[in-house]
Amino acid sequence: MRRRDVRLAAFALVLAAVVLGGLVFGLRGEDERAQFDARFNEAARLLQAGEHANAATALHRLLEVAPQVPELHVNMGYAQLGLNRPGAARKAFESAIELRPRQANAYYGLAESLEGLGDLRGALGAMRTYVHLSAPDDPFVRKAHAAIWEWEAR
Repeated sequence: MRRRDVRLAAFALVLAAVVLGGLVFGLRGEDERAQFDARFNEAARLLQAGEHANAATALHRLLEVAPQVPELHVNMGYAQLGLNRPGAARKAFESAIELRPRQANAYYGLAESLEGLGDLRGALGAMRTYVHLSAPDDPFVRKAHAAIWEWEAR
């Protein structure tokens, strides 16, 4: 099984979560919001640097503060994938989808975790959902189509 590069997806998640974090903590003090944003940015930096264990620890702390933020669950899923824990990753992606059913990148990660668990039928369904929810110019749609083609060929 070859590993997929998830750095661009993680960066997009970081950007979305920073914006969402501002909305989530908009009613709270500026100091709290700034602290959350700084902690989120650090977790994202760790994830992008491939420091998956440290990223997972940082994301766990953020999830304790803001469990309603789907982007945190998605990033946790990618951290778990990086740690080769597809079962934990699946749970994180499913949590994100439960919070926001149209969270496209959660379906991409869910597909990768299901592939890692040997559930190609589930992976195909999740990846098709990702394609359906994504804009045609999304840079990962092309990779998603390639994964679908590869999985169908198996």
